[in-house]
Amino acid sequence: DCIDISHWNNILNYDRVAVDPAVDFIILKAGGSDKGFYRDPVFMRNYAAFHDDRQIPCGCYYYVGRMCIDRESGINDAHKLLDIIAGLQFEYPVYIDLESTSPKHKAGATEACIGFCETLENAGYYAGIYASDVSGFQDRLYLDHLKQFDKWVARYGSKPKIVKDCGMWQSSSSGHIEGINGKVDLDEAY
Repeated sequence: DCIDISHWNNILNYDRVAVDPAVDFIILKAGGSDKGFYRDPVFMRNYAAFHDDRQIPCGCYYYVGRMCIDRESGINDAHKLLDIIAGLQFEYPVYIDLESTSPKHKAGATEACIGFCETLENAGYYAGIYASDVSGFQDRLYLDHLKQFDKWVARYGSKPKIVKDCGMWQSSSSGHIEGINGKVDLDEAY
């Protein structure tokens, strides 16, 4: 089991988080392009605190904006992520987080995901795609074109039904973890 965290999560005590039974590993938000290019303001602090200081295995994700709708934009976003994570090591996948594109750009968003993942894999990372089961993988992407990449699927209340084969399932956005003030996303890895 794992959690995924970003600057939206108020971490009060890293030691308590690290020993919580729901935290076998952590997926950290590295940054994104949904509000211009940015690095998540607590990414490096969280990486150092969990990965380096407490030896918690980590992965990361990069939230792409609504204009990530062709292969070139996916590759550009991948290079931005590579700049953020240069020199860092991850034991879990590095994900493109696709939520903001319009369903009318389904073909382009699919190509963007392919370009993003191939660029990261060519750089030596294990890449995957995060999206919700219905509004993401069904409405915004052509799932049958993405078979070669691992999938992290958000669906609350039940296991994913659209994506039959995923590496990770985000099962809740309202988990409680010792050491974090407020709700946190909970995930199950397979």
